[in-house]
Amino acid sequence: MPNSADERFLEKAIHLAERHSRDGIHGPFGAVVTRGNVIVGEGWNSVVASSDPTAHAEIGAIRDACRNLGTHNLAECTLYSSCEPCPMCLAAIYWARIERIVFACNAADAARAGFDDAEIYQEIEKKWSLRKIASRQLNRESGLRVFETWIQNPRKVEY
Repeated sequence: MPNSADERFLEKAIHLAERHSRDGIHGPFGAVVTRGNVIVGEGWNSVVASSDPTAHAEIGAIRDACRNLGTHNLAECTLYSSCEPCPMCLAAIYWARIERIVFACNAADAARAGFDDAEIYQEIEKKWSLRKIASRQLNRESGLRVFETWIQNPRKVEY
């Protein structure tokens, strides 16, 4: 029986992963977001089920928490995940301003189960010109106009 809040919330994330992945369509990942001692968001992997490569457990939990709290800023929140977050989820955690992450399995455990993020981590470290996916920058001046308009907009909500 889990005896600390971290253990209890992490067990909830693991339970979500276990429950939803039994069908073989949802991946074996679950996550919860808490504020204080209250779960404010839950998620599980539904990449295949929803035909959405961004439908990871952590992303789902973040979206659910944001909807439930009515904000994009999850400062003072903790994310519990059945596995170490992938690069995409880690970036979303930073954008959401989540303050803590507690996870069960690590990236090596996920790789053994067929979810290997090593290539993504390696690609991120490379210059754009050396990455596997070809990239080309065009129309920077047009893009900069949009940023300038944003910078000058007195109604903007910064995040």
